[in-house]
Amino acid sequence: MKLRSASLAASVFGVAVFFSGLASAAEHGSEAEAQKMVKDGIALVKSAGADKAYKTFTEHPDGAFKDRDLYVFAYDFEGNCLAQGANAKMVGKNLLGMKDVDGNAFIKGMIDMVKASGKGWYGPYKFNNPATQSYDLKKSYCERGAGDSMLCVGVYASK
Repeated sequence: MKLRSASLAASVFGVAVFFSGLASAAEHGSEAEAQKMVKDGIALVKSAGADKAYKTFTEHPDGAFKDRDLYVFAYDFEGNCLAQGANAKMVGKNLLGMKDVDGNAFIKGMIDMVKASGKGWYGPYKFNNPATQSYDLKKSYCERGAGDSMLCVGVYASK
């Protein structure tokens, strides 16, 4: 009987760990969702104009551009923040030289990548994760936006 009880307890524990992993993964946006959000953002820039789209990304009144830990951010190629779905106070600031805790100038890196390739994934870099209150690995999918600008959405590395 003890063997069955131990086996049952191990099975229940395994199922609980499995489902907690699913719940944890569901709290984070996926790479595919990040790419779709960028593509939807590019479509909004084209249909509504850059200024209206940037306001929507920053204020996200309908929630289409903020989902869990996913949000759109936009920069021009000089490093000026045009939109920021997680922190509106960043809009209007030049953050070209902003570095992560390891000294990685990630905004400049994203801009350089988009200028060279038009789109792609940049990272990893370390960024403050509001859910964990720590610096976690993140990578961002970016595409060229209107003129000399880019739209990006980042995803945190799964733990």
